[in-house]
Amino acid sequence: MAELELRNISKSFGDQPVLRDLSLQVPDGSFTILLGPSGCGKSTLLRIIAGLDSQTAGQVRIDGTVVDHLPPAERDIAMVFQQYALYPHLSVRENLAFALTIRRTPRRVIDERIAEAAQLLDIEPLLDRKPKDLSGGQRQRVAMGRAIVRKPKLFLFDEPLSNLDAQLRTTMRIELKKLQQRLQATMIYVTHDQVEAMTLGDRIVVIEGGRIRQADEPHRTYAAPADPFVASFIGTPPMNLWEGALMTEGGKTVLKGNGLTFPLPAGLASSHSTKKSAVTLGIRPEDIALRELPETLQVTGTVELVEDLGADLLLHCRAGELRLVVRTARRTDKIQGQTVKLFFPVDKLHLFIDHRRIDTPTAPPA
Repeated sequence: MAELELRNISKSFGDQPVLRDLSLQVPDGSFTILLGPSGCGKSTLLRIIAGLDSQTAGQVRIDGTVVDHLPPAERDIAMVFQQYALYPHLSVRENLAFALTIRRTPRRVIDERIAEAAQLLDIEPLLDRKPKDLSGGQRQRVAMGRAIVRKPKLFLFDEPLSNLDAQLRTTMRIELKKLQQRLQATMIYVTHDQVEAMTLGDRIVVIEGGRIRQADEPHRTYAAPADPFVASFIGTPPMNLWEGALMTEGGKTVLKGNGLTFPLPAGLASSHSTKKSAVTLGIRPEDIALRELPETLQVTGTVELVEDLGADLLLHCRAGELRLVVRTARRTDKIQGQTVKLFFPVDKLHLFIDHRRIDTPTAPPA
C-alpha cells in the first residue's frame, strides 16, 4: 500500500496543454476514481504516475519520495490496461509468473503468489489454458492477477472494463470492489463511466479540460456538485440546469431566463444580492414533484415524451424554452402532449454563480 501525492502537474504535447497545474493527494488504501470525458487528460495523468510519460512540470511523490527520476520498473506500480496485454503463446500460469520470473523471484515464491492470486480471482481451473481459450471476463481476471502477484505499492487501472458487455461489466465491478477491500490496496481507476465511478470508488476526482473540477466522496459529488459541469456529468439522467439572471421585480428577487420568470424564496435569493447577476439553477430529475409540496416553486410545462424504465418513468417536459426531465416512481396518467404542473422543492435546488456552487440555507446538505 502507498500514499500518492501529485504536486502542480502540468503536461503539454507541443503547444497543446493536456494537464494544467493539477494537484492531488491519494490516501493510503483508498480506491480513487479519475472520472471525466474522453480527452480530459485522465489517462495521461495515469501514465505520468506510472512513469510511462513525463510531466512538463510538477512532482510525483509516492510515500513522500519524489519518483520523477525513476523508470516504471522501479516505481513498484502495477498497471492494468483496457487491452488485456496477455502473451498469447503462454498459459495463464506462465502469464502470471512472467514479471516475477524476469525479476528472478525464487520459484517457490512465484508458485505461492500464483496460487494466492488464482484463488482470490477464482481462476484456478484456468491456469493451464491459453488466452485464446478464455472469455473476456476471464482474460480481465488474468490481467488483474498479473498485477496482484507483483504485490505492488500502487495499482493503476486504465478503463479495464470498457471492452466487456454491460452485464459482465456489472459483475466485474462487484468483483473488483471486493478485491480492493480484501487487499486493502491503494488503487487508482480511470473511467469515463459515471456509474462505474459512483459504484466503485470511495473518492471521485472529476477532471475536465486538464483540471480537477471536484475531488470528493461519491455521495457528496452527487448531492453537492462543485460546478455546473460536475452537476451535468454525474447522474443519469443528468441534473436539469438552466441559466438566467437574478433581478428585482416588485421588491422581490426573481430568476429570469429561458422564457420563465419565477420568484425565489428569501433564503435562496439572499445568497447573491447583486442585481442582474448571471446564475445557473439546477435540480435533479428525481427531485421534481408532480404534486404540490411545502416550500416549492412551480412551473407549468408540456409532456413531450414518456420513457418507461419499468421501476421508474422519465417525463421529458418543456416549460417555456426550458427542457426538463422528471424521474418518478409513481404511475401517472400524464401522457405525451398533456400539460403538467412541476414543483421544485426549494431545499433541492442547486445554485451556481460564476460557475461555482453557492451553498445557501436551503441548499441540499453536502
